[in-house]
Amino acid sequence: MTVLGVVTARAGSKGIPGKNTRLLGGKPLIAHTIDAAQESGVFDRLILSTDDEEAAAIARARGCEVPFMRPGALARDDTPHLPVMQHAVDTLRHEGYDADAVMILQPTSPLRRPEDIRRAVDLLEATGADSVVSVTRVPDHYNPMRTVRVDAGGLATMFVDGAPVRTRPVRRQDVPAAWAIDGAIYLFRTAVLSAAQPSLYGDSTAAFVMPPPYGINIDDLDDWQQAERALAALGSNHGH
Repeated sequence: MTVLGVVTARAGSKGIPGKNTRLLGGKPLIAHTIDAAQESGVFDRLILSTDDEEAAAIARARGCEVPFMRPGALARDDTPHLPVMQHAVDTLRHEGYDADAVMILQPTSPLRRPEDIRRAVDLLEATGADSVVSVTRVPDHYNPMRTVRVDAGGLATMFVDGAPVRTRPVRRQDVPAAWAIDGAIYLFRTAVLSAAQPSLYGDSTAAFVMPPPYGINIDDLDDWQQAERALAALGSNHGH
Protein backbone atom coordinates (compact mmCIF):
# COMPACT_ATOMS: atom_id res chain seq x y z
CA MET A 1 0.00 0.00 0.00
CA THR A 2 1.43 3.39 -0.98
CA VAL A 3 0.75 6.19 1.48
CA LEU A 4 1.01 9.92 0.81
CA GLY A 5 1.77 12.06 3.86
CA VAL A 6 0.37 15.60 3.79
CA VAL A 7 1.58 18.05 6.42
CA THR A 8 -0.96 20.89 6.61
CA ALA A 9 0.20 24.34 7.70
CA ARG A 10 -1.65 27.60 7.09
CA ALA A 11 0.18 30.88 7.59
CA GLY A 12 -2.57 32.52 9.63
CA SER A 13 -3.30 31.46 13.21
CA LYS A 14 -5.48 33.44 15.58
CA GLY A 15 -4.66 31.42 18.69
CA ILE A 16 -0.87 31.56 18.36
CA PRO A 17 0.53 33.88 15.66
CA GLY A 18 3.25 32.24 13.55
CA LYS A 19 2.49 28.93 15.28
CA ASN A 20 3.85 26.53 12.67
CA THR A 21 7.31 28.10 12.56
CA ARG A 22 7.54 29.05 16.24
CA LEU A 23 10.08 27.09 18.29
CA LEU A 24 8.78 24.31 20.54
CA GLY A 25 11.50 22.66 22.58
CA GLY A 26 14.09 24.42 20.42
CA LYS A 27 12.67 23.20 17.10
CA PRO A 28 10.07 24.80 14.78
CA LEU A 29 6.65 23.31 15.55
CA ILE A 30 6.29 21.94 12.03
CA ALA A 31 9.67 20.17 12.27
CA HIS A 32 8.46 17.80 15.01
CA THR A 33 5.82 16.41 12.66
CA ILE A 34 8.08 16.28 9.58
CA ASP A 35 10.83 14.48 11.49
CA ALA A 36 8.44 11.88 12.95
CA ALA A 37 6.91 11.32 9.51
CA GLN A 38 10.33 10.83 7.88
CA GLU A 39 11.43 8.48 10.66
CA SER A 40 8.25 6.37 10.40
CA GLY A 41 9.36 5.12 6.98
CA VAL A 42 5.77 4.55 5.80
CA PHE A 43 5.37 7.36 3.30
CA ASP A 44 5.83 6.91 -0.40
CA ARG A 45 5.92 10.72 -0.56
CA LEU A 46 5.77 13.36 2.17
CA ILE A 47 4.53 16.79 1.13
CA LEU A 48 3.62 20.10 2.74
CA SER A 49 0.41 21.96 1.86
CA THR A 50 0.94 25.58 2.91
CA ASP A 51 0.60 29.20 1.87
CA ASP A 52 3.50 30.14 4.20
CA GLU A 53 6.95 30.65 2.59
CA GLU A 54 8.76 30.34 5.94
CA ALA A 55 7.10 26.98 6.69
CA ALA A 56 7.90 25.84 3.13
CA ALA A 57 11.60 26.69 3.60
CA ILE A 58 11.76 24.77 6.91
CA ALA A 59 10.05 21.76 5.29
CA ARG A 60 12.36 21.68 2.26
CA ALA A 61 15.41 21.89 4.51
CA ARG A 62 14.17 18.76 6.33
CA GLY A 63 13.57 16.78 3.15
CA CYS A 64 9.81 17.31 2.89
CA GLU A 65 8.53 18.13 -0.60
CA VAL A 66 6.67 21.37 -1.31
CA PRO A 67 5.28 20.58 -4.78
CA PHE A 68 2.87 23.56 -4.79
CA MET A 69 1.85 26.55 -2.68
CA ARG A 70 -1.69 26.31 -1.37
CA PRO A 71 -4.11 28.85 -2.91
CA GLY A 72 -5.35 31.56 -0.53
CA ALA A 73 -8.95 30.41 -0.96
CA LEU A 74 -7.93 27.13 0.73
CA ALA A 75 -5.97 28.76 3.55
CA ARG A 76 -8.66 30.60 5.46
CA ASP A 77 -9.59 30.16 9.12
CA ASP A 78 -12.69 28.21 8.24
CA THR A 79 -11.32 26.07 5.40
CA PRO A 80 -12.12 22.41 6.16
CA HIS A 81 -9.57 19.66 5.50
CA LEU A 82 -11.60 17.95 2.77
CA PRO A 83 -11.02 20.51 -0.04
CA VAL A 84 -7.39 20.91 1.06
CA MET A 85 -6.86 17.15 0.63
CA GLN A 86 -8.77 17.05 -2.66
CA HIS A 87 -6.55 19.88 -3.93
CA ALA A 88 -3.34 18.10 -2.88
CA VAL A 89 -4.37 14.74 -4.36
CA ASP A 90 -5.69 16.29 -7.61
CA THR A 91 -2.55 18.40 -8.06
CA LEU A 92 -0.28 15.35 -7.70
CA ARG A 93 -2.59 13.27 -9.89
CA HIS A 94 -2.10 15.79 -12.70
CA GLU A 95 1.63 15.05 -12.39
CA GLY A 96 0.87 11.34 -12.71
CA TYR A 97 1.13 10.44 -9.02
CA ASP A 98 -1.54 8.57 -7.09
CA ALA A 99 -1.26 6.86 -3.68
CA ASP A 100 -3.54 4.19 -2.18
CA ALA A 101 -4.00 6.13 1.05
CA VAL A 102 -3.37 9.59 2.46
CA MET A 103 -2.44 10.66 5.99
CA ILE A 104 -3.07 14.19 7.22
CA LEU A 105 -0.30 15.27 9.58
CA GLN A 106 -1.21 18.40 11.52
CA PRO A 107 1.76 20.24 13.06
CA THR A 108 -0.46 20.96 16.09
CA SER A 109 0.20 17.36 17.28
CA PRO A 110 3.97 17.60 17.85
CA LEU A 111 4.25 14.60 20.20
CA ARG A 112 2.94 12.07 17.66
CA ARG A 113 5.65 9.39 17.33
CA PRO A 114 7.00 7.51 14.29
CA GLU A 115 5.58 4.29 15.74
CA ASP A 116 2.12 5.87 16.10
CA ILE A 117 2.20 6.63 12.37
CA ARG A 118 3.37 3.10 11.51
CA ARG A 119 0.77 1.44 13.69
CA ALA A 120 -2.04 3.53 12.21
CA VAL A 121 -1.06 2.36 8.71
CA ASP A 122 -0.91 -1.25 9.96
CA LEU A 123 -4.39 -0.80 11.45
CA LEU A 124 -5.84 0.42 8.14
CA GLU A 125 -4.45 -2.66 6.39
CA ALA A 126 -5.43 -5.11 9.14
CA THR A 127 -9.02 -3.88 9.53
CA GLY A 128 -9.77 -3.19 5.89
CA ALA A 129 -11.52 0.01 7.09
CA ASP A 130 -11.83 3.08 4.88
CA SER A 131 -10.04 5.25 7.42
CA VAL A 132 -8.20 5.45 10.74
CA VAL A 133 -8.41 8.30 13.25
CA SER A 134 -6.35 8.70 16.39
CA VAL A 135 -8.29 9.00 19.62
CA THR A 136 -7.51 9.97 23.20
CA ARG A 137 -9.62 8.81 26.14
CA VAL A 138 -12.05 11.40 27.50
CA PRO A 139 -11.70 11.85 31.29
CA ASP A 140 -14.54 10.00 33.07
CA HIS A 141 -15.85 13.25 34.53
CA TYR A 142 -16.48 14.53 30.97
CA ASN A 143 -17.96 11.31 29.62
CA PRO A 144 -20.94 12.29 27.41
CA MET A 145 -23.20 9.90 29.36
CA ARG A 146 -22.52 12.01 32.47
CA THR A 147 -22.65 15.53 30.95
CA VAL A 148 -25.68 17.81 30.78
CA ARG A 149 -27.12 20.33 28.35
CA VAL A 150 -28.53 23.62 29.60
CA ASP A 151 -31.66 25.03 27.94
CA ALA A 152 -32.58 28.66 27.28
CA GLY A 153 -34.30 28.82 30.66
CA GLY A 154 -31.13 27.63 32.44
CA LEU A 155 -32.45 24.13 33.22
CA ALA A 156 -30.16 21.11 32.95
CA THR A 157 -31.03 17.73 31.44
CA MET A 158 -28.77 14.81 30.53
CA PHE A 159 -26.89 15.62 27.34
CA VAL A 160 -27.31 12.35 25.47
CA ASP A 161 -30.97 11.51 26.05
CA GLY A 162 -32.51 14.63 27.61
CA ALA A 163 -33.50 12.67 30.74
CA PRO A 164 -33.73 14.31 34.21
CA VAL A 165 -30.41 14.83 35.97
CA ARG A 166 -31.42 12.28 38.65
CA THR A 167 -30.79 9.57 36.02
CA ARG A 168 -27.12 10.54 35.74
CA PRO A 169 -24.88 7.48 36.24
CA VAL A 170 -22.97 8.00 39.47
CA ARG A 171 -20.29 5.34 39.05
CA ARG A 172 -17.85 5.62 36.19
CA GLN A 173 -17.99 1.83 35.80
CA ASP A 174 -21.60 2.23 34.62
CA VAL A 175 -20.70 4.11 31.44
CA PRO A 176 -18.71 2.95 28.40
CA ALA A 177 -15.33 4.62 27.85
CA ALA A 178 -15.56 7.64 25.56
CA TRP A 179 -12.87 8.72 23.15
CA ALA A 180 -12.14 12.08 21.52
CA ILE A 181 -10.69 12.40 18.02
CA ASP A 182 -7.44 14.14 18.90
CA GLY A 183 -6.30 15.33 15.46
CA ALA A 184 -2.87 13.64 15.50
CA ILE A 185 -3.64 11.12 12.76
CA TYR A 186 -6.22 11.11 9.98
CA LEU A 187 -5.55 8.29 7.51
CA PHE A 188 -7.91 7.40 4.70
CA ARG A 189 -8.03 5.48 1.46
CA THR A 190 -7.68 7.97 -1.40
CA ALA A 191 -10.89 6.69 -3.03
CA VAL A 192 -13.09 8.21 -0.26
CA LEU A 193 -12.22 11.72 -1.50
CA SER A 194 -14.08 11.08 -4.74
CA ALA A 195 -16.87 8.82 -3.44
CA ALA A 196 -20.55 9.70 -4.03
CA GLN A 197 -20.39 11.40 -0.62
CA PRO A 198 -16.80 12.68 -0.46
CA SER A 199 -15.25 12.63 3.02
CA LEU A 200 -12.07 11.92 4.93
CA TYR A 201 -13.62 8.85 6.54
CA GLY A 202 -15.61 6.70 4.11
CA ASP A 203 -18.13 4.35 5.70
CA SER A 204 -15.92 2.56 8.23
CA THR A 205 -13.39 4.16 10.54
CA ALA A 206 -10.95 2.35 12.81
CA ALA A 207 -9.81 4.05 16.03
CA PHE A 208 -6.12 4.21 16.82
CA VAL A 209 -5.64 4.81 20.54
CA MET A 210 -2.99 7.40 21.38
CA PRO A 211 -1.67 6.94 24.91
CA PRO A 212 -1.14 10.21 26.78
CA PRO A 213 0.62 12.53 26.33
CA TYR A 214 1.27 11.75 22.64
CA GLY A 215 -2.12 12.98 21.42
CA ILE A 216 -1.71 16.53 22.78
CA ASN A 217 -3.23 19.00 20.32
CA ILE A 218 -2.04 22.62 20.41
CA ASP A 219 -4.88 25.09 20.02
CA ASP A 220 -3.84 27.91 22.34
CA LEU A 221 -0.97 29.06 24.54
CA ASP A 222 -2.04 26.85 27.45
CA ASP A 223 -1.79 23.82 25.16
CA TRP A 224 1.60 25.07 23.95
CA GLN A 225 2.91 25.20 27.51
CA GLN A 226 1.50 21.73 28.20
CA ALA A 227 3.33 20.43 25.11
CA GLU A 228 6.58 22.11 26.24
CA ARG A 229 6.26 20.43 29.65
CA ALA A 230 5.45 17.05 28.12
CA LEU A 231 8.42 17.27 25.73
CA ALA A 232 10.73 18.18 28.60
CA ALA A 233 9.37 15.30 30.70
CA LEU A 234 9.78 12.81 27.85
CA GLY A 235 13.29 14.15 27.28
CA SER A 236 15.64 11.76 25.58
CA ASN A 237 12.99 9.02 25.58
CA HIS A 238 11.06 10.93 22.93
CA GLY A 239 11.79 10.07 19.33
CA HIS A 240 12.12 13.71 18.27
